[in-house]
Amino acid sequence: MTLGTKIAWDDTVLPFQLDKSDIRGRVARLDNVLHGILKQHEYPESVEALVAEVALLTALIGQTISLRWKLSLQVQTNGPVRMIASDYYAPTKEGEPARIRAYAGFDEDRLTDAAPFEQLGNGYFAVLIDQGEGTQPYQGIAPLTGGSLSASAEGYFAQSEQLPTRFSLRFGKSSEPGVAEHWRAGGVMLQHMPKASPLVSGEGGSGDKGQLTASDLLEDDEEENWNRANILLDTVEELELIGPSVTPSTLLLRLFNEEEPRVYDAQKVAFGCSCSEDRVRQSLSIYSAKDIEKMTTEDGWVTADCQFCGSHFQLDPKTVGFDAEKPAG
Repeated sequence: MTLGTKIAWDDTVLPFQLDKSDIRGRVARLDNVLHGILKQHEYPESVEALVAEVALLTALIGQTISLRWKLSLQVQTNGPVRMIASDYYAPTKEGEPARIRAYAGFDEDRLTDAAPFEQLGNGYFAVLIDQGEGTQPYQGIAPLTGGSLSASAEGYFAQSEQLPTRFSLRFGKSSEPGVAEHWRAGGVMLQHMPKASPLVSGEGGSGDKGQLTASDLLEDDEEENWNRANILLDTVEELELIGPSVTPSTLLLRLFNEEEPRVYDAQKVAFGCSCSEDRVRQSLSIYSAKDIEKMTTEDGWVTADCQFCGSHFQLDPKTVGFDAEKPAG
């Protein structure tokens, strides 16, 4: 069995702008990306749903930023699902896909039959942006709220960035005759055009401005345009977001025809990880020989596993740590 026929607009993020409303947005469709992320672990279905939602948010948010290196989303909680982490790596060359990876940490014996979001408990949603060497990383946080991770992300943008933002997301398992059951996801992001976006400038906040709404952030005409676009988005159907028949461009025309939508080039996305033996060595370089000895297995190796992609690294303890012998070659 296979994952099915590849659809041209799967694993893409399509940027658009509603010229009449001064609103920008993105349409994302994920298929093989989710398969690459979720096949690394045998997550319970409720955990898979949360990871799928975070991956979709990562694709949508990552594509809105003038990014030179990496955007990360992190969810930290006191619930059964303790954390979810994702990364979006900007393309290194024109025409290349952006790369996305994600994983979750959870206590299986604490999971319940409740809805996925209820497995999180109290916690926070964080956005981290690292533009690479020579820059100061950005971090902003907001509480988990609103009954979903997408609602928490909306709260983050309202509080930390003062940008009215709306997500309409759908994700679930696709089941077709002769095709392996697998996860698909699709969504639309709307965001009022910023006057000066903190995400672009590299400045940020810590989510301590209180619970702001569009009414607090927009003038009368702007709020009217924003509300109208949200009413139109409310008419979107699940199959339009994740089904195989409606292209992102067709969806935008159906939803926002009177708002004069303008589309730009779609960005391809793919599952990808940045782990490597060199990175493992670098992370171990802060430890002394005595520390490394405590990490050494009975077989005489220092081992490390990547939670994102499942890669396993096995290193000679003499070649790691800050007083290590350099490996030959």
